[in-house]
Amino acid sequence: MASVLVPVLYVLIVFGSLLIFSSFYRRKNAQKVFEPYFPQHHERDVYFSLLQMSDPPTPETLLKAALVRRAMTDVTRIIRLREDKPALQNLLQKGSIGDDLWNSLLAAEKELEAEILEVAAEANAYVEGWGSVIFQTATEMMHNEKMRSLVEQIPAIRAEAERKYGKHPLPKLTVEPAPPTSPTAPVSTPSTPARPVTPVSAKSNGLAPPSAGADSGTFSDSERSDVASPTSPRTPSKSSPSKKSKKRK
Repeated sequence: MASVLVPVLYVLIVFGSLLIFSSFYRRKNAQKVFEPYFPQHHERDVYFSLLQMSDPPTPETLLKAALVRRAMTDVTRIIRLREDKPALQNLLQKGSIGDDLWNSLLAAEKELEAEILEVAAEANAYVEGWGSVIFQTATEMMHNEKMRSLVEQIPAIRAEAERKYGKHPLPKLTVEPAPPTSPTAPVSTPSTPARPVTPVSAKSNGLAPPSAGADSGTFSDSERSDVASPTSPRTPSKSSPSKKSKKRK
């Protein structure tokens, strides 16, 4: 009987001590104030200060501008939370950071969710449906301010580059004007290539093929005499009109 009670008492003591420690640890963390993840929301404080002014009352346009500025700060914090949360979660799993920083991030996330709902409700109080687009407007204004700050920094960046690397003036490019053309001047056309020179007439050099009569197998009397006496000068023979008419037929 004693051999059975010893392990049961051991298990009860272990689990009881774990429960007591966990409850004590939770109470301690609940009473502990974590360091805020973000600094104080200055734009929210300015908006509430303008809203509480009554003598004279704050114009509505100024209140709307303060609310948009407050939404711009909220958009900046949303972007930072989206970028930091995965990295902090990975570091927490590896044990590189403590639970304080992670709990501070979770508290900032919950506070930011409540802030977004409050800003949307304030925007709908001014203009119906403005709460659904106020954060989009704030995002566009934030990007516009970043671009303007970059443009304003260009002279300082240029001066720093000139001080570091020296001033190198750009070479001046001169463009010569084209000569004026008169409207009456003839337009020059590209010259056509010369055609190859045709050889001299067939019977002037004695290398031409025989005449049509030779092709047909008939020779005239003069051609027969030329063939018989090659040394005699060759004179072209004129065919009779009757033969020409036969050929045409």
